[in-house]
Amino acid sequence: MVDQTPTPDQPVVLSAAVRKSRSRISWIWLVPLVAALAGLSMVVHAWLKAGPDITIQFDTAEGLVAGQTQVRYKDVVIGTVQRIYFSADRSKVMVEAALNKDAADIARQGTRFWVVRPRLGFSGVSGLGTLLSGAYIDVDVPKKANAVEQDDFVGLETPPPITHDRAGKIFTLRAENLGSLDVGSPVYFRRISVGRVVGYRLEPSGAAVDVDVFVDAPNDRFVTRKTRFWNASGVDVSVNGDGVKMRTESLVSLLLGGVAFDTPADEGHDKPAAADTEFKLYGSQAEAKSVPRGFAYPVQMRFDQSVRGLSVGATVEFQGIALGRVTAIDIAYDMKKRHLYSVVDATLYPESLGHALENIETRFGGDRKASADQMLAAMIRYGMRAQLRPVNLLSGQLYVAIDNFPNAPPVQFSHTDPPIIPTVPGQLDQLQEQVGNILNKLDKVPFDQIGAALRDTLTNTSRLMEQLDKQVAPQARDMFRQAQVSLQSLNQLIAPDASLPSNTQNAMVQIDRAARSLRALADYLQAHPEALLRGRGPDPIPGAGPTKN
Repeated sequence: MVDQTPTPDQPVVLSAAVRKSRSRISWIWLVPLVAALAGLSMVVHAWLKAGPDITIQFDTAEGLVAGQTQVRYKDVVIGTVQRIYFSADRSKVMVEAALNKDAADIARQGTRFWVVRPRLGFSGVSGLGTLLSGAYIDVDVPKKANAVEQDDFVGLETPPPITHDRAGKIFTLRAENLGSLDVGSPVYFRRISVGRVVGYRLEPSGAAVDVDVFVDAPNDRFVTRKTRFWNASGVDVSVNGDGVKMRTESLVSLLLGGVAFDTPADEGHDKPAAADTEFKLYGSQAEAKSVPRGFAYPVQMRFDQSVRGLSVGATVEFQGIALGRVTAIDIAYDMKKRHLYSVVDATLYPESLGHALENIETRFGGDRKASADQMLAAMIRYGMRAQLRPVNLLSGQLYVAIDNFPNAPPVQFSHTDPPIIPTVPGQLDQLQEQVGNILNKLDKVPFDQIGAALRDTLTNTSRLMEQLDKQVAPQARDMFRQAQVSLQSLNQLIAPDASLPSNTQNAMVQIDRAARSLRALADYLQAHPEALLRGRGPDPIPGAGPTKN
């Protein structure tokens, strides 16, 4: 290796220092720049996908968690709960939720929200899937596309019985009372569940209850204007000639109650009823099917006896056929007789009589009112009357029976509006009248005189018995003693070792011998009648044969 150390004679050459150029921006700043751009893009993306913020009011926040609880529509996540807080008075829980942009049109008037959580009831079990996934808020959106936008909602505490996307119709049933019906009670057609009860409310006047029922499509086409609904709750028990019958639609209707409907076959076919049509809800199937058909014919009846047990809606029957129903019961005053009496208004349906009315309508040119008047006048002339009769002796309920009473006093019928049907006392009233007549006759019996005479008779009888005890009884005892002595003597006389039986036996032997002799004499005279004149001939010689005398 050659030593490059300069010698003293050699001059030292100094080289100039060269300075390298450096960039003023470091590559390390690219990292936060990229992160800022990524965050900005995420914000922009989230802003572009963000929908409206809504507020839902609930009674409780059970199962809801801010930042976790989802908002779903048809099991599709459309938002998330962001915040949960109290209302100003702390009576409600306010839930703020952020919806996705593609679900922005859900926030409009008519949309319903409720919390899905496990629920157990008579109508079934729901929300079991939330045991693992947790509760969530479900949504029901109305079909109206032009509804007004809204961001404040009142949530439902229970799931709605019917959602807006379910095909079918809602009908309104008017009933006297709700009975055992409730939201969710089934609706049956020919014992097939075709809908359910979706709500109920009092009628504005408070006189009835309106029950809303939903019938699923396509079964809603079986509901026409002539369809009849009845309460199918509980068990319908009937007793007739075939025995005791029990009828119920299903076990569910037995527990939850239910509604059934049908259209009578004789009513003919009709177009399906429109939604929100009102119907009457009858109490039972028998009542629904017994509704008369044809034109209504109002009548009036006067009863001078008590009408306790007769109620509005009671049946009016003609010889066992349901002809109408009682519509009103009132009180009137008779100025001539100076007393109050009961006035019963009823509506009859003469077409239930069938061909009898048709024949009369032919004579009067098809005028139904005039035909019914003429028929009623003729029947009253021949003894038709109205009478109150008991439906059940235990319950005391009454119904009006129209029947023929040939012995009823004649009545002059006048064509009034409404016509008045004459009446006769009821069977119980007749029985009470008969009992009253018997009691009146008993009141006329002189029980005081009979009692006094009976006391005198008993006194005289007591005296007679006393005399018999003092006078006749001793003599009777002596007579019984003498009779006993006579019987003892008679026993001694007829004893086996006494003389009377021995003598009697000897006499019987003698009598027997005399009877034999008489029998022999009779036989001889029969064989020899001439012996009565000639006497007895010589006895035959033994062995000489017969001898002729």
